Amino acid sequence: MHIPTSSGAVAAILATLCGSAFADTGAAPANFLYTSSGSLEGLQAVLERPDIDGVQIVYSWKSLEPGIGQYDFSAIERDLATAEKLGKKLFIQVQDRFFSPKARNVPAYLTSEPQYGGGLVAQVDNAGEGEPVGHGWAAMQWNDAVRGRFQALIEALAEKFDGRVFGINLPETAVDIDMEGDRTGFTCDAYFEAEMDNLAAAQAAFTESHVVQYVNFWPCEWANDHDYMGRLFEYAADHGVGLGGPDIVPYRKGQMKNAYPFFNRYKGKLGLVAMAVQEPTLTYTNPKTGRPFTKDEFVGFASDYLGVDVIFWSAESPWLKG
Repeated sequence: MHIPTSSGAVAAILATLCGSAFADTGAAPANFLYTSSGSLEGLQAVLERPDIDGVQIVYSWKSLEPGIGQYDFSAIERDLATAEKLGKKLFIQVQDRFFSPKARNVPAYLTSEPQYGGGLVAQVDNAGEGEPVGHGWAAMQWNDAVRGRFQALIEALAEKFDGRVFGINLPETAVDIDMEGDRTGFTCDAYFEAEMDNLAAAQAAFTESHVVQYVNFWPCEWANDHDYMGRLFEYAADHGVGLGGPDIVPYRKGQMKNAYPFFNRYKGKLGLVAMAVQEPTLTYTNPKTGRPFTKDEFVGFASDYLGVDVIFWSAESPWLKG
């Protein structure tokens, strides 16, 4: 199945595959759950809801490739079987960056064999509004050997799941490392080119399921001053690729200087727009009300300004716990 690029065609596909009434491009986004691997069984009652069309599940690189070229996709198979039994769709995210000091969830060979240069680089991330800054790790995708192994994983996933899962998304573009003290060969351009290369590889491997690149910020860039954001969106529009992001926060200043205006500019021109309301997103407050954003506020901004087709909702979202 070829994935059309027009918003009307995407709406038709979503209506068929997700069971949502996408009669036109102004329809509300489809609702998917967002969760991590191993958590779906406990969320089955939520997934059964008629207003939930599917689930996005995050799988770490380490869990999918315990040894070099040795793949274990049993967790995806189990989750896919659960989703299909309930008439729901599965979206998978392959995670190569982590937001905890102890989370070094890449295959052990990446950190031990010399050609991978250590495999991981330390990073810092602010998890949400009012939450402490957490230290984590990111795979060194600008290292050719590391990136080659990541793309081998994507190809192996496509062999098993292309056309069976609704989509696959690559992790967010944001990464925050100590560039002055870096000894890994990181440069701003090398990172951008590596992420674009991974996106092209995923698109080549998955020809039936949706491919979505998460984009929020690019290191070294603000307000598109390196044209990284501009080049990504142009590429996505030209090649029928989907884009999305980990956070829907209405009119938040940082995002409005980076990815959000491009989503608005490219409404109706992307293969799919899929964005998340994750746990940190729920900590942000509406400056007009002083209260956490409501479901309607998230959905209104996602639909009207960002052109979102699918929202991945944290199971902690208040409207899902009522």
